[in-house]
Amino acid sequence: MNVPTAHLLYLSAGLFALGVLGFMVRRNVIVVLMCVELMLNAANLAFLAASRQHALEGKPALQGPVFAIFVITVAAAEAAVGLALIIALYRLKQSAETDAAAEMKG
Repeated sequence: MNVPTAHLLYLSAGLFALGVLGFMVRRNVIVVLMCVELMLNAANLAFLAASRQHALEGKPALQGPVFAIFVITVAAAEAAVGLALIIALYRLKQSAETDAAAEMKG
């Protein structure tokens, strides 16, 4: 059973929109980082769907999976650095809210 590429792209767009909405609305830094991860995974899904769409008969297109591996690598680095920053913010302000981070500008 093959899922049509259009359905995968719609799912990817929906996940990306959900991630953007969560990024803009939520105030907890951990939830914001999870929304960024959701957006990155939506991009991965789009890369893989497009790669499957443009593959030739008998010869799979590898550009999508290669891009997805790079995005996963960037996401892992982003998660490690982001969690380190959250721990530092929590130790300094006793809060993981974005408002506490905004107070550090001054």
